[in-house]
Amino acid sequence: MSTSRVGLRFFQNSRAAFRGAFRRSGAQGRRFQSSDAAAAEQQSTFQRLWNSPVGVKTVHFWAPVMKWALVIAGISDFQRPAEKLSLTQNGALTATGAIWTRWCLIIKPKNYLLAAVNFFLGCVGVVQVTRIFNYRRSLEGGSAKEAAKDLEHELADSAKAVAKEAVDVVKKKSH
Repeated sequence: MSTSRVGLRFFQNSRAAFRGAFRRSGAQGRRFQSSDAAAAEQQSTFQRLWNSPVGVKTVHFWAPVMKWALVIAGISDFQRPAEKLSLTQNGALTATGAIWTRWCLIIKPKNYLLAAVNFFLGCVGVVQVTRIFNYRRSLEGGSAKEAAKDLEHELADSAKAVAKEAVDVVKKKSH
């Protein structure tokens, strides 16, 4: 009888250790959340920012801060003539902004700072692509549909060229 009790205790203790091994560090059970909230309220704004999962000491903070340079560079290109703008580059900025804005709102922890910079990056890309579209439409004197088809073909051709280069690089590395 005593051996079965020892075995049961061992099983209970090992189960608790197993659960603890997969728990996030610093995570506590539900019954302790109110004390965590009280401790968070006692921290200063700087301490909360510093200890946040997306705080100043993490890449979740510094990556968006550095990415603002792309937004600023795109805004400075508003002064450039539309004929000197790259459709491929601005199309990539638009796609990057749209895709990563959505992703930043799905991941945990949600990174609103990164979502904001990606949203503005997409907006800058849309403005620039629109400028290129309008410029080419005015050159051809044609309709918007013709200009859109030309832009579509140019983007498709550049995407095919990039894919071909990637395949060539992979073939060279494998030989």
